Amino acid sequence: MYSKQLSKTKKALSKAESYEEWKALAQKHDELSGMEAWKQVNYSDLYDNDEIHLRLETLRAYREQGDDKGLLFTLNEGVHGNMGGMGSPRLYEKALFGTKQLIVDYVDEVVDAILHIADKNNDNISFEEKLDFFRRASHCFGRSALMLSGGGQLGNFHGGVLKALAQQNLIPDVISGSSAGSIFAALAGTHTDEELIDFLEEETLLDVIEKEASIFKNIAEKRSALSIKDLEASVNNIIPNLTFQEAYERTGRKINISVSPHGIQQKSRLLNAIASPNVLIRSALMASCAVPGVFPPATLFAKNKDGKVQAYLPSRKWIDGSMSNDLPSKRLARLFGVNHFIVSLTNPFIIPFANSPFQRSEFLAPVVRFSKTIIKESSQFNYTLAKPFFKYIPSLALMANATNSVIQQDYTGDINIMADFSVIKPTKLLSSLTREELTELIDKGEKATYPKLEAIRICTKVGRTLDKILEAYESEEMRLVKRVLTID
Repeated sequence: MYSKQLSKTKKALSKAESYEEWKALAQKHDELSGMEAWKQVNYSDLYDNDEIHLRLETLRAYREQGDDKGLLFTLNEGVHGNMGGMGSPRLYEKALFGTKQLIVDYVDEVVDAILHIADKNNDNISFEEKLDFFRRASHCFGRSALMLSGGGQLGNFHGGVLKALAQQNLIPDVISGSSAGSIFAALAGTHTDEELIDFLEEETLLDVIEKEASIFKNIAEKRSALSIKDLEASVNNIIPNLTFQEAYERTGRKINISVSPHGIQQKSRLLNAIASPNVLIRSALMASCAVPGVFPPATLFAKNKDGKVQAYLPSRKWIDGSMSNDLPSKRLARLFGVNHFIVSLTNPFIIPFANSPFQRSEFLAPVVRFSKTIIKESSQFNYTLAKPFFKYIPSLALMANATNSVIQQDYTGDINIMADFSVIKPTKLLSSLTREELTELIDKGEKATYPKLEAIRICTKVGRTLDKILEAYESEEMRLVKRVLTID
C-alpha cells in the first residue's frame, strides 16, 4: 500500500504547478519513504551531531537565563556555516524537503540569538561590542552567491530559477553571470525586489525573452554588424543604463559579469562594483555574450570622471565570459567573502557530466574527481607543449587557449540547479525558440529550483540575518560619526 502511495506521490510531484503544491507533496513523500523519520534522528555519519546538539543546548540555556554576556561569548566561539559538517551537500540530498531537524533547530536558535543580541532595547551589551561581534561573525560565517552559467538559449532556464528564488525572497546579494547568464545576473542586479518579481511574472518575462530569441536567429543567419545593433537595442530595452556602482547603490546587489580575453596575452576579468565600478553594465553584457564565430569581439565602455562615456581599456577586446570564467567561485570568495555557492548550470557540454550518477555516487565520486584531475593536468601539459607555436599560428593559439580554459574550470557548487535539456536540439542554442519552448525552459528552471529552496533557506539563513543586521549597525555607526563631527 505504501509503495503504491509513494509511486503516486512521486508522479504528482513532477506535475506540481506551484512551490506550495510541490512542498506539500515532498513532505508527504518523505513521510511515506521514511525520510521524515530520518530527519528526526540526530545521528548521521555525515556531520557531528553531538557538537551541534551541545551548542544548541548551550545557546538555549543562556537565552532562557537572560545571560546575554554568556550568549555573546558562546556565539563568538563559532558562528560558522559548516559547523560540525552541517553544511555538507549530502545532508540535503537524502530527503526531498529539508534535512536533519537538529540542524534546522540549531540554525533557528543561532538566528534567534543573533536577533536578541542585535535588539536595540538590549542594553546589556554596548553598541561597540555588538558592532564588533557582527563584523567578525559576518566575516567568519561568509555568504552565499548565485552563479549563472552560459548556455546560449538554454540560459533562459535562469529566468525560472530567479523567479522561484525571488518569490521566496532567497536571491543572494552576490550574483555572477557569464554569457547568457550575464543577462539574468544584470536583470537581478539592476532591479529592486519589487520590480524584479513583477518582471519575472511569466508573461512579461516571455515577451522580453521572445524578443531576445529573434535577435539570436538574426545573428546566427546573418552574422552582420546590424545583428549586433539589434542585440544591443534588445539589451537596452531590459537593462537600465547603469554602471556597476550605480546598480549596487540602487539595489544593494553585488553583480559580477565574466568576460574572456580576445588575445593570448590578456587575462579574463570579473567586472563588478569593486574592480570596475564605472564600467557600464550594458557594455559588459555585450562582451560576455560575444560568442566566438557568432559575434565580433566587444569593447567595454565606462563613465569617466566627468560622467561622459568613453572606451574602457580601448586597446583590448573581449569575448564570451563562459570561455574562461563561467563560474568564478575563487574570485567571488576573494572579493566578497563567499564560501557557499548556488549554481544554475545550463552549459549543455557540462551538464551530462555534472549531473551523472557517477558524480553523485558516494563510492564512484572519488574516481570521477581523480579522472577530472588527470584530464586537467593532461590539458595543461598539451597546452604548454603547443605554446611555442602560437606566434606562428595565431588561430591555434586562440583555440588552444579557449579549450584549455574551458577544461580547467570547475562547474559545480554546493547547491546545483540543473535540468534535463535533452528535448532541446543543439542547433537551437543560438537560434530562435518558439514561445512554447521558451515557456518550457522557464518552467524547467522554476521547477528544478523547487527541490533546492529549503536547502538554500537553511544554509543561507544565518548569513542573510548577519548581513542585514551589519548593514543596519554600520549605518547607525555612520550616523553617530556624522553627528559627532557636526558637534565638533
